[in-house]
Amino acid sequence: MEFEILIDNKNGNVWNIPSKDIEWKTSRIGQAGKLTLTIIKNAPDQEKAFQYNNGDVIRFRYKGINVFYGYVFSISTGKDESVKITAYDQLRYLMSNDTYVGKNVTATQVIKKFADDYKLKVGSLTDTSYKIPKLIEDNQMTMDIVCKSLDLTLIATIKNFVLYDDFGSLALKNINDMAVDIIIGDSSLMTDFTYDRSIDDDTFNRVKVYQDNKKTGKREVYIAQDSSNIAKWGRLQLLQKADDKMNSAQINELLNQLIKLKNRERKKLKLTAIGDLKIRAGSFIPVVIKELGIKKYYLVDECTHKWDGVDHTMSLDLKVI
Repeated sequence: MEFEILIDNKNGNVWNIPSKDIEWKTSRIGQAGKLTLTIIKNAPDQEKAFQYNNGDVIRFRYKGINVFYGYVFSISTGKDESVKITAYDQLRYLMSNDTYVGKNVTATQVIKKFADDYKLKVGSLTDTSYKIPKLIEDNQMTMDIVCKSLDLTLIATIKNFVLYDDFGSLALKNINDMAVDIIIGDSSLMTDFTYDRSIDDDTFNRVKVYQDNKKTGKREVYIAQDSSNIAKWGRLQLLQKADDKMNSAQINELLNQLIKLKNRERKKLKLTAIGDLKIRAGSFIPVVIKELGIKKYYLVDECTHKWDGVDHTMSLDLKVI
């Protein structure tokens, strides 16, 4: 059986349900994995006791491969026989507001703390190592706090980590450990592409970091810039406040990291391709497109798998690293 979709009512009943219009979407940053599908109510072979409710557990396997484990959050029905069900994996429970106060903590420790608070199941969490000097957040979305800890780690170490739900267990990995050896391109899986280059989103060629010196009462300003890119693009400035405990060497290191990360065009590549479940948001995949002169690895920002009958396709939003 290619498709296995089970709904657990949490009352001792588990139902194997035929479905159509199946879509599984994952995002690399700040979103839970999402599964949508359509079932037919009152189907001839459907047991009379069958029911579906918000909060039910839903599990999806395809050709024996674990795809999705999550919980029903939305049920939409009308006059016809179609019922649309939307489910999310357990990252959805991090979409509520909370507070956090921590000093010298790693992003891994932040994730473990919230996982424990929200009773989430944890799998393999890589140690991000970098200790964030101070992280204080009040009445912020929990997922945003987690993402901020990962962003601060990226800025300080240039190491990029991805948090995701792996069939019911939280996983945290370095993107280098999520490389996939499946080439997507001209003669492999790809059916279409769009390619955008922009300096309109998160591109900065001048970085200004300031710190208020409590001893002198003066504001100290540190600047790093790329004059050649300023001449080409105009001045695009990022302003950021340094932590009070940072010294000059640490602030200059922060400047160098920020200008390295931000002083470049943002390139976005979108592909449609034949589906392969080895690829999800966070995957690091090789792409070859002769027309664009592309032959390099890209990071998958968003990945949507769709099933229409026996046809399995995927759309990928990619980011250059």
